[in-house]
Amino acid sequence: MGEECKRTSGGHEVPEIKFTKLFINGEFVDAVSGKTFETIDPTTGEVLARVAEGDKEDIDLAVKMARDAFDCGCWPRMSGSQRGKIMMRLADLIDQHAEELAALDCVDGGKLFSHVKFLEIPKCAECLRYFAGAADKIHGETLKMSSEMQAYTLREPVGVVGHIIPWNFPSTLFFYKVSPTLAAGCTMVVKPAEQTPLSALFYAHLAKQAGIPDGVLNVVTGFGPTAGAALSSHMDVDKISFTGSTEVGRLVMEAAAKSNLKPVSLELGGKSPLIIFDDADVDMAVDLARMSSFYNKGEICVAGSRIYVQEGIYDEFVRKSAEKAKSWKVGDPFDPQVNQGPQVDKEQFEKVLSYIEHGKSAGATLLTGGKACGERGYYIEPTIFTDVKEDMLIAQDEIFGPVMSLMKFK
Repeated sequence: MGEECKRTSGGHEVPEIKFTKLFINGEFVDAVSGKTFETIDPTTGEVLARVAEGDKEDIDLAVKMARDAFDCGCWPRMSGSQRGKIMMRLADLIDQHAEELAALDCVDGGKLFSHVKFLEIPKCAECLRYFAGAADKIHGETLKMSSEMQAYTLREPVGVVGHIIPWNFPSTLFFYKVSPTLAAGCTMVVKPAEQTPLSALFYAHLAKQAGIPDGVLNVVTGFGPTAGAALSSHMDVDKISFTGSTEVGRLVMEAAAKSNLKPVSLELGGKSPLIIFDDADVDMAVDLARMSSFYNKGEICVAGSRIYVQEGIYDEFVRKSAEKAKSWKVGDPFDPQVNQGPQVDKEQFEKVLSYIEHGKSAGATLLTGGKACGERGYYIEPTIFTDVKEDMLIAQDEIFGPVMSLMKFK
C-alpha cells in the first residue's frame, strides 16, 4: 500500500498516508526504476512521504494496461447506465472519506482544510454524479438528407486519454478530467502534479473499491519533463488534457503533434483583470478584489490580481483595501479562522517573493505585506501594490501568489 505516518500539523492530527506507489492495472506498484521522490508539507518544509517516481517505462506500462482495458475490456462495452451506477458508488465513497481527503490536500498543498472539506470535496462528488447521469445520454443524431439516403452520427469513446493535473486544485481538477472520461467509456492514465500526488492515489484506491475495472484508471506519479512528456508524446494515447502553465502547455501540444497528432485540451495561465467603476459599492468591491487576489493564496488561474479602479473612488478603495488586508489571517490551514495557508512549495514561495522584489525595484508602491511570515513553512503576507504601470512584470505576469496590483483609470 505504501508508507504510513500519523503526524500532527498545527496541533491537528493528519491521517495516515496510505498510498505512495503508482496505481497501474488496479494495483499499487513500485516504479520500474525503484526511484522515489519526496512530497513536502508546506506548513513546515518537512518531508511528508516518499512517493514512487514514475518515468517513461512506467508510462509505457500504464498506457499498455489502459489500451488493453479499452480494446478488450468491459468498460467501453458497458451500457451507460452501468457505468453511471459505478460512478455513483465512487461519489458516495468520496463523501464518506471527505475528511481524510481534505487533510491530504491540506498537508500536501497548503490548502485550507475547511474549504477543501466543505466545498471542494463535495463538489468533486457532485461533478462525478453529474457525469454519471450523463453516461446513458450520449446520443448521436439522425440526419435528414437531400437524397434518398439514411445518415446518422454515432458518438464513441475516443480511446486512451492522458490527464496532466496541476497542484493548485488537485482534487477538483482530477474529477473535472476523470469524470467525463469515465462517463464516455474511455480509459486513462493520470499524471498528478509532483507537489500534490497524495489525493490522486487515494482516489485510485476508491475507484477500485467502487468497481471500476482494472486498467481503466491508472495513476502515475512523477515529474513533468519525464512522466508528463512521455504521456504527451505516447503513440498509443488518443487524447491529452492538460491544465497548467502556458509554457508547459506549448510543450504538451508540440509533443502531441510530433507523435500521433492527438487532440489536446489545454487550460493555461493568464492575468485576469478586475475593473471597478465609480458607481460601485466600494466595500463590496474591496471584498471581491481581496478574494479574487488572495483566495487559495493566489494560486488560482482565474485570479483577478490586476485591479483597475476608476479615479473617483480610487483613494477610498486603496485605504479600505489596506485595512482589509490587515484582517486577512495567514497561518495553519487546519485552523478554521485562517484565510490563507502556505504557498505550495519552496520554489513557488521564492518565485512569489522575487515578483514582489520586482515590483519594488520597478517603482510600484508597496501598500501592505511584501514579505514572508512565520518562522517556518512557505507563508507570504497578502501583498498590495499601488502606482503599478502596465509594463511592470507584476502587472503582466501570472504570479500565482497573494499579490494584488492596483491601477487607476479615468
